[in-house]
Amino acid sequence: MELNISLRCKVIVGGSASGRMLVTKQPINFLSSVDHLMGMITDSNHELYGQCLKNSLLVFPYAVGSSVGAYSIFALKSNGVSPSGIICTSKTDITTASGCAIANIPLLELHKDQDMPEIEDFSEAIIDGESGTLEIKKV
Repeated sequence: MELNISLRCKVIVGGSASGRMLVTKQPINFLSSVDHLMGMITDSNHELYGQCLKNSLLVFPYAVGSSVGAYSIFALKSNGVSPSGIICTSKTDITTASGCAIANIPLLELHKDQDMPEIEDFSEAIIDGESGTLEIKKV
């Protein structure tokens, strides 16, 4: 059975993107927990450990750590291994916002009155940075 879900979001960095969803409830430290050449989560304590960010729609609460994480997001994009889009479920922090802005990665923040449904990684989704929507195709 296929189910389509549409969620309202605030647009932080405009643009559109699509891809498989990579979802975590844990914050990410882009400077110390991500391999910027391979796009892999390298923190063995993170629930996305070993997952590749390349061409995904990364769904996570917010970034932690140094503001240099913004340049880490830019490095991911420069190396061709960045997520195609990012959705913050809790708050949009300055590291993620500035990193997405300089890397031109669409960034949305889930509206406070919207809840991220329980979905499995690799569900397909589309970010619409014009209308501020996240369309999830749950299979």
